[in-house]
Amino acid sequence: MSENNFKNDKTTHETFTQEEFMIMKEDLLRPVQHWGFWGKVWIAFLVVICMLGVYAYYIQETKSKYVTVSLRDYTMWGVYISNFVFFVALSLIGVLMSAVLKLTNFQWYRPLSRIAEIIAVAAIMLAGVSIVAAMGRPERLYHLVIHGRIQSPIVWDIIVILTYVTASTILLFIPLIPSLSTCKNHLTNKPKWQMKMYEIFSFGWEGSPEQWKILKKSVKILTVLVIPLGVSIHTVTAWLFATTLRAEWDSTNFGAYFVSGAFLLGVAGMIVAVFVFRKAYNLEKYLTEMHFDKLGKALVLMACIYGYFNINEYLVPAYKMSGLHANHLLDLFTGEDSHFYWLVVVFGIALPAILPLIPAMRKPLPLTILAFFVVIAGWFKRYLIVIPGLAHPYLPIQDVPDSWRHYSPSLIEMTIVAATFAAMLLIVTLFSRFFPIISVWEVAEGKLEGKDEIINYK
Repeated sequence: MSENNFKNDKTTHETFTQEEFMIMKEDLLRPVQHWGFWGKVWIAFLVVICMLGVYAYYIQETKSKYVTVSLRDYTMWGVYISNFVFFVALSLIGVLMSAVLKLTNFQWYRPLSRIAEIIAVAAIMLAGVSIVAAMGRPERLYHLVIHGRIQSPIVWDIIVILTYVTASTILLFIPLIPSLSTCKNHLTNKPKWQMKMYEIFSFGWEGSPEQWKILKKSVKILTVLVIPLGVSIHTVTAWLFATTLRAEWDSTNFGAYFVSGAFLLGVAGMIVAVFVFRKAYNLEKYLTEMHFDKLGKALVLMACIYGYFNINEYLVPAYKMSGLHANHLLDLFTGEDSHFYWLVVVFGIALPAILPLIPAMRKPLPLTILAFFVVIAGWFKRYLIVIPGLAHPYLPIQDVPDSWRHYSPSLIEMTIVAATFAAMLLIVTLFSRFFPIISVWEVAEGKLEGKDEIINYK
């Protein structure tokens, strides 16, 4: 399909016949065609967790002061905002693994692009849900739209999130149109409503040269737009903290610090997702060891960059050890939060910067195990940004109980957080069950030498 020069991608030199293309199409449509028993059990499990989260949220909204006892004047945000920052960071996976690699012409992105895009859409949606969970009066959400002031960073965040959700959804949908036509023409034994959905949203796709030209031009434009949007959303999120009077957040490094951490988390999340889809859907032919090798190298790069910004973030205030900065840093380095802090440093920065340098660690299983720990460390890193920062205000509250200075999330809060993760996984799982999780035409484009061989397929 493409007239780009792929001479650096050895897969394009392989002979890719129409018969091989049909085999590939059958392989990539198989997860949509057949739902296994364990797949249904997994979906049911996620639905149950989501329902428990809804019930917990109902309890929180009706009996809030009894179930969120640690949310005080000191720690007024809590675990929900940690979760929000985590999901915003994870949503940058689409920018890095799809948009950046597309524009830089790294052809190995092709089987990964749709996985990255659906994770990005799901993550940013659940970031919004986390904000709603944190609000004491969610019915007043419309006040932000009606009475919000443009001077407020919160309004900036709302604008950027809505814009990024819209752009990411469009970037996911437009390249999906040929796949919807493929599903309509080749799937069998599916409900009428599902086939009708494919027909409606394929918008009469016929695979003509003019349609391919418009589609590819649209994707390129959106790819260019989504990169500054993705960077902006996490930068503005960082500004929400940096413009608040807390010692830890008083930093001009915060924007780059947040963005670099998001890219590291995105690569780690992508490794885990690729491994799961590879095993669950038998996609070893398309999600190969080469992809894990590339992702492992990307993990090293992102960990080194993030490590650099962490040094910038902590070295200067640690060198001066003045005032509230000293109290906060001592709390992280040797105090009650030190166990979390050093585990995050080891598993979230040091190990991903070192271990994938060993070729054996870039194999699928060991790299996925490492990436899983990086994702967990990434969540706790956001927890350490939010909670200890709130515990050290510039104007400490006088004569309050000691319990007000400490925060630990309640069972209700953790149930709601667990439900947001289940909801994200449910969105990604259902998407992969209704649409090919690997784009047939994008993979074929990387393999076919002549564009005319593919545009005749619908």
